[in-house]
Amino acid sequence: MSESNGKALPDFMRPVVADEPAASDRLVAEHAVLALNDSMLQLYETSLIKFKQNMRDQVPIILALFSGQGGQMILYPPGEPAEVAPPVPLVYQLAKSVGHSSMAIYEIVSPYLTNAYKNHLWRAPLEMYRTQNRTALEGLEALDMSDDDRGVLRLILECNLAFMDECLAKGGYSYDDVEQFVRDTVPHSFKAIGLASGTQVSHWMDVLEWWKTKLGDAWDRTYAVSNSLYVARQNNILYTVLVQFLGTEAMGDRLLLIETPEFETTPDKMLDVLGRIVADRSLGMMFFRDYFLMDVELLGGGGRAAIEREMAKRGKEALLPSLAPFRSNEWPWKTDPDRGTGPARLEDVAFGCPVRPEPVS
Repeated sequence: MSESNGKALPDFMRPVVADEPAASDRLVAEHAVLALNDSMLQLYETSLIKFKQNMRDQVPIILALFSGQGGQMILYPPGEPAEVAPPVPLVYQLAKSVGHSSMAIYEIVSPYLTNAYKNHLWRAPLEMYRTQNRTALEGLEALDMSDDDRGVLRLILECNLAFMDECLAKGGYSYDDVEQFVRDTVPHSFKAIGLASGTQVSHWMDVLEWWKTKLGDAWDRTYAVSNSLYVARQNNILYTVLVQFLGTEAMGDRLLLIETPEFETTPDKMLDVLGRIVADRSLGMMFFRDYFLMDVELLGGGGRAAIEREMAKRGKEALLPSLAPFRSNEWPWKTDPDRGTGPARLEDVAFGCPVRPEPVS
């Protein structure tokens, strides 16, 4: 080890301390200014903990979380332990699982559509999935469900097995074969969707009806928040069920739909988001005299004007949405039938749309 003379760095520090270049006054000043925002975020998080606890102590909160089991709902009564609702009956998962099975077959065969007779990489996974379908079909009688509902699942599994048997026997398949299989199964899959969604909606209606009775007058102060991945935002089931009990006037105020990057999230994350939104509203009222201003991008107004200026420099008109009030109780997804093309219902897609639409000219 070299001896430190007040200038040289001891050898034992060399693994973790590098030779730093001189810092300019400008760099030091930039760090000092940026540190203000770093500290603000830390202070914000500290305050958020207190704000969330205050909400838990004073207002009821309902979380409606997406899950593969038909969702999860949790009631947080003021100052009381959380109450987790009973799960959706298993019929939901059974119908959904069988309804998805035809799509799984498509996922197995579609990558090899151009050369299925000479590229047999599809064969092993299809044989495996055929066995699973056969086992499911043979066990249908033991399921706790009505004969009519069981019949729906049986028809799907029988269609699946017939197609898989044909592919395996022929040693391949064509696009027309796959398309015909899909067309044959869609009507039955449509019934399975109806069975699953009907079970789900009925269950959560009962849960919310009971919670509304239990909370009494406090229901009118209840906050509710649901999460959704982008692809499940349109016609979101859990959110729509909540609207039936909270009313459209609560949308965008005490009833919120939060878009998440994954299908599923955690209660803690959702409580964080809710606490942040409600706390920011008070901040917005204090600073900008509008309770809902912080529900939107704070820099959005300046950004809009900047976009208009930049597009004008380029001799073009800016493409911008119409201005709307910060406070809105509109549905949080597309609802204007004049602002799009194509079907709007699953029924239209399944039975009224061409499989091979004409190319766009």
